[in-house]
Amino acid sequence: RGLDRKEERPINSACFLLLQSDSNTSFLRAARAGNIDKVLEYLKSGIDISTCNQNGLNALHLAAKEGHVDLVQELLDRGSAVDSATKKGNTALHIASLAGQAEVVKILVKRGADVNAQSQNGFTPLYMASQENHLDVVRYLLENGANQSTATEDGFTPLAVALQQGHNQVVAILLENDTKGKVRLPALHIAARKDDTKSAALLLQNDHNADVQSKVSFNLESTCSGFTPLHIAAHYGNVNVATLLLNRGAAVDFTARNGITPLHVASKRGNTNMVRLLLDRGGQIDAKTRDGLTPLHCAARSGHDPAVELLLERGAPMLARTKNGLSPLHMAAQGDHVECVKHLLQHKAPVDDVTLDYLTALHVAAHCGHYRVTKLLLDKRANPNARALNGFTPLHIACKKNRVKVMELLVKYGASIQAITESGLTPIHVAAFMGHLNIVLLLLQNGASPDVTNIVSIALFNLKLLIVIDGDEPGK
Repeated sequence: RGLDRKEERPINSACFLLLQSDSNTSFLRAARAGNIDKVLEYLKSGIDISTCNQNGLNALHLAAKEGHVDLVQELLDRGSAVDSATKKGNTALHIASLAGQAEVVKILVKRGADVNAQSQNGFTPLYMASQENHLDVVRYLLENGANQSTATEDGFTPLAVALQQGHNQVVAILLENDTKGKVRLPALHIAARKDDTKSAALLLQNDHNADVQSKVSFNLESTCSGFTPLHIAAHYGNVNVATLLLNRGAAVDFTARNGITPLHVASKRGNTNMVRLLLDRGGQIDAKTRDGLTPLHCAARSGHDPAVELLLERGAPMLARTKNGLSPLHMAAQGDHVECVKHLLQHKAPVDDVTLDYLTALHVAAHCGHYRVTKLLLDKRANPNARALNGFTPLHIACKKNRVKVMELLVKYGASIQAITESGLTPIHVAAFMGHLNIVLLLLQNGASPDVTNIVSIALFNLKLLIVIDGDEPGK
């Protein structure tokens, strides 16, 4: 009998383990079936809530997979670890995302599940939802902090797997959210920005409108709503996607709200290859914006001399005027873009071309104090005594703005120091009125013959003003 009792213990122990195993299996089956009453019954009998099968799946994993919302909540309320993982490293959120159980996903995220948890192979919940084309889950995960740049061990991102599987709606969602919350744009615009021809081609399979417009301002130097993907590609110089868009029917001269075409954008950015592509595809070289800017104006103002040269070679109109009468030469002078000025003059741009106010490029350069452009224009025989509508010469303007070097250069090239404006002012009057004593002295040294009374009264006025401002007026 003693021997029998010794043998009885391992037999009883084995029976107990077998019964416990059966209970665990039944518990997990109840969880998979969503049988809350049965699950609670097992828990009350002492079953460990973290009990799992041979693959490491516990009750929460199984309930999440099958979409048993109430059971998932109950298990979490009773202490089931929200981020417990299977042997492959999958959490309940991974499993629910893979199965497309959107409501379960929401519960898990609200209960603190890690939206960026990675399994053993680097899979995230977002990757799994993207792979299986679960739009609502993808959208919700993105809204709650999922990082779509996280890649698997093989280097695949959620976008890559969505593209591979042909899930174009998921691709669109991922692209639209790939701006880190700064601005949302249509997916095709984002593909154009990234020069992502694969995404763009996929998006165009179902929606053939290559000219879809943005409804928000895009963060370009000239923010403008109504830009098409081709505008965006032109801005970034993305020739590959631009070619695709044009091949798929994008309008080469589509005008945004302010009359801006893709060629305006490419010219402003100085993207020469893009300018060439758009011109080769029939882009209108003399197209004007709402303010009257042509592509040549845009390139000249921004100082992109290769683009200026290309546009000129293709016949861009040098005499085109903005609404204010500015020519490309005026704009190049304003920006101190010497090479652009050279190109324009080499192509016979009139050096003394005037605006509506009769301002020449020399007036503009003098106003801005651009010595190099001023000298170049003078060397090309610009008239140093050209008169604006108010009678101001470039010298008057240089004196007014205290541009000492430009003033000296103008005098050296024959600017009249006695030129009179419509209101009877000479350059020395203007300098005195503005309080530029150094300019006054230089003009006097160069032979200016001022009306002494006027100059003295103006100088005394300025002296009085300076004393009052400083608070040191005599007698006070």
